[in-house]
Amino acid sequence: MEQWRKDARKEPVIIDIDTLVPREHLLRKIEKIMDYEWIYKRLEGYYCHDNGRPGTDPVVLIKMVLIQHLFGIPSLRQTYREIQVNLAYRWFLGYGLLDEIPHFATVSYAFCKRFPEELTTEIFEHILNKALNNRMLEPSAVFIDGTHIKASANKKKYQKEQVAKAAKVYSGQLRREVNAEREKLGKKPIEDKDDNDPKPSGGGGMTEKTVSTTDPESGMFIKGEHERQFAYKAHTACDKNGFVLEVEVTAGNVHDSVAWDKLYDEITRKHDVQFVTMDAGYKTPWIAKKTLDDGKVPVLPYTRYHGNKDGYKPWDYTYDPANDTYTCPRGETLRHTTTDREGKRTYRSTPERCKTCPCRVKCGANEKGQKIFTAHIWQEYLDLVEQIRKTERAKDIYARRKETIERVFADAKEKHAMRYTHHRGLAAVSRWVRLKYAAMNLKKLAVWSWNSLCYFDFYSLFSIFNTRTPVFLT
Repeated sequence: MEQWRKDARKEPVIIDIDTLVPREHLLRKIEKIMDYEWIYKRLEGYYCHDNGRPGTDPVVLIKMVLIQHLFGIPSLRQTYREIQVNLAYRWFLGYGLLDEIPHFATVSYAFCKRFPEELTTEIFEHILNKALNNRMLEPSAVFIDGTHIKASANKKKYQKEQVAKAAKVYSGQLRREVNAEREKLGKKPIEDKDDNDPKPSGGGGMTEKTVSTTDPESGMFIKGEHERQFAYKAHTACDKNGFVLEVEVTAGNVHDSVAWDKLYDEITRKHDVQFVTMDAGYKTPWIAKKTLDDGKVPVLPYTRYHGNKDGYKPWDYTYDPANDTYTCPRGETLRHTTTDREGKRTYRSTPERCKTCPCRVKCGANEKGQKIFTAHIWQEYLDLVEQIRKTERAKDIYARRKETIERVFADAKEKHAMRYTHHRGLAAVSRWVRLKYAAMNLKKLAVWSWNSLCYFDFYSLFSIFNTRTPVFLT
């Protein structure tokens, strides 16, 4: 009879847990570079050491959350179960085989109630500073984009509400420049409309919004052609090496260009940025103006023209900055007549001259024979962006989006479980996203540091055995 292997599941073995964890395990690489003394000092005031049962080590609680985000575990409950049976996870926490793991509710309570709200931001910045000190960041060119995160909300449970329109960041500056132009043209200045005015633009007024009854702080957006769902949006910026530099979380129905200002201000305040690379959603006059006025170079893509394909295109008209006029392809002059509150300049031709023009249909003139052409007050900034787009340097930088910001989103969703969130509320989701990006930066930092250390050891050993002078090893 053939002898089968005996059952060794209850066989006692004397061995330490450190021996069982592989030498090149990710958690070993992370433990090699991380320091935790600052966490103890930061949270010292939140623990009482002489009153009742001792609290759970705060570093252990933070490490449990890092394990969740590093390995893409969907929830803290599942993380708690995984740590119980995973030797590497126990080793990372400093626990033995028989030690009881802190309950997931303890971790959740600590981050929601006990720890300060800014702790997640401090953890994110601490890891980012480590990468900066190790010269792994290259913030000279940053890549900005946004990605949706499905909210924990039933898309069929919602109600319609009238909410106030949010004023645009640049509305005050735009209004001042518009009024200055209107004064030169002899027009009345534009004043802010009352909040009860149903037709304001650029700030004030009311609008109808679809609000979830499950998670009111999420936003409804249309995914693809038909599917509608509630979601949050993570507006993210990364460098050339894929390190996430900053993130701003908003409701899913907030446009990229609306959340751009706060994200851009934070990045430029902390880092020396030269190129700002964005997709077509950010190609607005204000973004072009602000980046160029700050001495940065905006790298934006080509956008398809959506007007009448059979008529004259906007670039067929020639602008004369000295006289503030446009000239049509037939040589007729269009005068600047007014500027509206949105910053749109209106240029009009003389009807008597255009009435008999053979290109009137192609020009798009009205029944009176007058051509009306509009251009934004900051159109020259968009024109400059178009010139930058055509340079070889800008083309090379924009081509790296797929290796940087798009790769960050792909890894976050495929490897770190960021397709959807179980958290509700903007503050909770913001902390969750920031911790997830902190874990991604930590993983990249640890792997790169480990690889560079191994390369250095190999190069040193190679140099010893290939040197021409004798080397004596003691």
